[in-house]
Amino acid sequence: MEDDAPVIYGLEFQARALTAQTAETDAIRFLVGTQSLKFDNQIHIIDFDDENNIINKNVLLHRAGEIWHIGASPADKAVLTTCYNKTSDSRVVSCAAVWRMPSDWETGSNESPDDSAHNPQTLELLCHLDDSAHSNAACVLWEPMGDGKHVISLADNHALLWDLQESSTQATVSSSATLEGKGQLKFTSGKWSPHHNCSQLATANDTAIRGWDLRTMSQIYCIENAHGQLVRDLDFNPNRQYYLASCGDDCKVKFWDVRNVQEPVKTLEEHSHWVWSVRYNHSHDQLVLTASSDSRLILSNMVSISSEPFGHLVDDEELSEGEENPHEDKGKEPLQDSVVSTFEEHEDSVYAAEWSSADPWLFASLSYDGRLVINRVPRALKYRILL
Repeated sequence: MEDDAPVIYGLEFQARALTAQTAETDAIRFLVGTQSLKFDNQIHIIDFDDENNIINKNVLLHRAGEIWHIGASPADKAVLTTCYNKTSDSRVVSCAAVWRMPSDWETGSNESPDDSAHNPQTLELLCHLDDSAHSNAACVLWEPMGDGKHVISLADNHALLWDLQESSTQATVSSSATLEGKGQLKFTSGKWSPHHNCSQLATANDTAIRGWDLRTMSQIYCIENAHGQLVRDLDFNPNRQYYLASCGDDCKVKFWDVRNVQEPVKTLEEHSHWVWSVRYNHSHDQLVLTASSDSRLILSNMVSISSEPFGHLVDDEELSEGEENPHEDKGKEPLQDSVVSTFEEHEDSVYAAEWSSADPWLFASLSYDGRLVINRVPRALKYRILL
């Protein structure tokens, strides 16, 4: 088997929640949350052995309800958050909670891989991230590169900053911001910026994108009609502090400089249906993944707006001083943006795509029928970026 071939794993339930295990930087590991109304829902811990190109899995029970969003602690491999639906008094309520994996979930998994599926262990509930005043959580965001003590939950029209204490068994709201305006405004997604000492947050509601200063919980920018229809997802460029990517139901992916939000810096129109997920590569920010309900995953090489427009790292100051750039001795033109690959291993809506936190060239995508696909950046492009 050539080593660029995709590896496919099928869950028995439908699923739309996927995350890389952020605190794990050695093993390639992803967490998937299922959506089943009839049976106990599960968290599948997917380990990818890239030497042998095989997947090892462990299953944990998430009896609380069907999982709509999942997030992994940046500091503790065993801790995660989920947003899930449960039925109470014949109403569907969206809740959020912090969980811990059982300490021995890894033991014995390799000897009998089917054991964990037949008698799976259950996640331990650490604390709930909702109170009587705030429910209906859409997503929970961990502080990037943080110590695992701070999360933000977006619930209806509130952004709540929680402090996790006592090994995450207690959560208190330290501050909050509210979306003001006409009608029933509701956050749909958000992203905590890794820049500015992690003091900024971007949120999406309807067709608008807003930036917030977490120190004052006040709005710092607003892109009113960022997309023609609902904005589905956001991601910050890990290397350029003012650059933000967004995607939505208008089938477009847009790139913004939040210092000037009149126009997007760049727009991609490669998908033919709603775009659910956009993700920058953590190391090489020209690589951008987008997932859509056209059943496709697209890897784009957005070199012109990356930190490496000439194929190597460039500081904004370095270019502005007008001195001769030693790398440009061949009269090098900036490289052209392009679609690198379109991945068509899915047969249903692709709701999530995530880069591995252990291998910058590897990523996973998840479609609603429970198919998880692991793919790699094409080798030719990898070497072009590295060499």
